[in-house]
Amino acid sequence: MPRIAYSDLYDVLVRACEHLGLREERAALCARLFAETTRDGVYTHGVNRFPRFAEMVRNGSIDVAAVPVRVTGAAAVSQAPISQAIERWDGRLGPGNLNAYAAMERAIALAREYGLGCVALANTNHWMRGGSYGWQAADAGVFAICWTNTLPNLPAWGATTPTLGNNPLVIAVPGPEMGHHVVLDMAMSQFSYGSLSAYKDRGALLPVPGGYNSAGELTRDPGAIEASGRALPIGYWKGAGLSLVLDMFAAMLSGGLAAHQIPRESTRESGVSQFFLAINPRAVSTVAALDRIGEGILQSLRDAVPVDTANPPRYPGEQTLTLRKENLRFGVPVDADIWARLQGLSF
Repeated sequence: MPRIAYSDLYDVLVRACEHLGLREERAALCARLFAETTRDGVYTHGVNRFPRFAEMVRNGSIDVAAVPVRVTGAAAVSQAPISQAIERWDGRLGPGNLNAYAAMERAIALAREYGLGCVALANTNHWMRGGSYGWQAADAGVFAICWTNTLPNLPAWGATTPTLGNNPLVIAVPGPEMGHHVVLDMAMSQFSYGSLSAYKDRGALLPVPGGYNSAGELTRDPGAIEASGRALPIGYWKGAGLSLVLDMFAAMLSGGLAAHQIPRESTRESGVSQFFLAINPRAVSTVAALDRIGEGILQSLRDAVPVDTANPPRYPGEQTLTLRKENLRFGVPVDADIWARLQGLSF
């Protein structure tokens, strides 16, 4: 793929967002989130997903003018401190990445005031890269956990039809050095559907089985898994159980839709439910003391004997920093067709 300077990619994305009807600061933030995702090497959820985002704007699944509103929470319920730290918001079908960014920003603000902050967000859209909001929180110096439900694309354990979502889960730990954070971003399926598509497009098999074919056999063939709709939950029954409780948590606390109620068509996957929790470490300890604990844990990881000396163990988010540095230096890899469509605003 051709490499595009990050600044050029961002500028083109700003124009593309404005073309879709987003205004000024909102267009700039939406473009930045797409550009940063691609810069950090999460190509399946960055620029490659922009055409789907544009299609959802055009078919009415995303309202570019909508901003989230608080339904219940601090000023609306009671004056008890715990009630003030938990809020329910309605995303009003606005752009999913902007809604999620705003929800995490609000959770961070609550955590700074009360020690922790929770935002349950209903009626929103695909948040693109979930890790974006983990990095957002860690850059602000707080611990965070967030997740979203999705359309039903994952079978419950013991079922052949998809009734669960692959419900991406993000856990972020701020690092002692700005930007050097531990950020786990994972779906409840062994491979996200974006990853399956990427493997299929380059004609590659998965490194380990990622689901079932139409005959009910475990397979490494990404196309066969897409065709059967039977992605493999992480940890088999454990991942399926975790997907279920994440869905219940998000839908029940936000008052929004559960996975089985969300439209199954990918370009109309709208009305999802999400949950954001931020924890202020200063409420329990000094940052220096926590950093010492964290560095000790990471050092024990570095000291582990690797299976392959060329590929030593990495903490979640470490590879992101490597790719970020590389792509800022040499340019961000962008599919030539998508780049041409973005430049011509033809999506």
